[in-house]
Amino acid sequence: MKIIAFQQNGAAGVGLVSSDLQHIQPFDMPQAQRELGALPIIEMLARGEPLPALLAPVAMAAVKVTAPLPKARRNIFCVGKNYFAHAREFAGSGFDSSAKAGEDIPDCPIYFTKVPESVVGPTDTIEMPAASSAIDYEAELTVIIGRGGKGIKAADAMAHVWGYTIINDVTARDWQSRHKQWHLGKSFDTFCPMGPWLVSADECDGTKTRVRCYVNGELRQDASTTDLIFDIPTLIETLSAGITLYPGDVIATGTPVGVGIGFKPPKYLKSGDLVRVEIDGIGSLNNPVK
Repeated sequence: MKIIAFQQNGAAGVGLVSSDLQHIQPFDMPQAQRELGALPIIEMLARGEPLPALLAPVAMAAVKVTAPLPKARRNIFCVGKNYFAHAREFAGSGFDSSAKAGEDIPDCPIYFTKVPESVVGPTDTIEMPAASSAIDYEAELTVIIGRGGKGIKAADAMAHVWGYTIINDVTARDWQSRHKQWHLGKSFDTFCPMGPWLVSADECDGTKTRVRCYVNGELRQDASTTDLIFDIPTLIETLSAGITLYPGDVIATGTPVGVGIGFKPPKYLKSGDLVRVEIDGIGSLNNPVK
């Protein structure tokens, strides 16, 4: 199942994507629910309720695809330094305020959050803020929680995963370094492109998929989620140990090696760039920078 959120003639819609990706079958839902994107659908499924009735199909080309969770229920949970090569890359960049000598690889998951207002759609513009001159990209597989809970054990964690989407964890590196934490530099407006839709776990195995990022057609990141330092069950166990998870919660699992600060000199994003993030089994984000 692929759940998509979209705009058509100025109105929000939510629906199912056809197998050929050419059509959408909208759900018959009140406008207030449609404006929340896929969240009400995930919540219905978690309660064991039937899906809303489907309306007549519309062509994908006739709508504007938006973020599948345009109004996330709360901050997006994000994991830092969760690929071995990227952890070393970041620790050696001079921008990692958490790095200590001999501790490039973390011994437990590093969590931070992005505010929900940073979310934009899969083709929306990443806006260059005047406040920063060091804007970077981070391609990330992202977990969508389907069944909530607290104190979830790793052995049971995958039963709580509804599915997956893609996030580009755009980052102001200078703010990340200057403020000695990551929340501010990760949460600027437009710094969380998401989409293009949510894909259920029966259609995509997030534990074994490929993550890639291109800038202006140049391949910058290319890795498998089998290379995660902390796998998805461990991430869920750690997060839920003290925080109750709810259906529709979002967990970005970390980015591979190849971010802009890993180059010498760094390859920061600039106006006119096009950032493409692809994950096998899900799709792609294609965001211009301005």
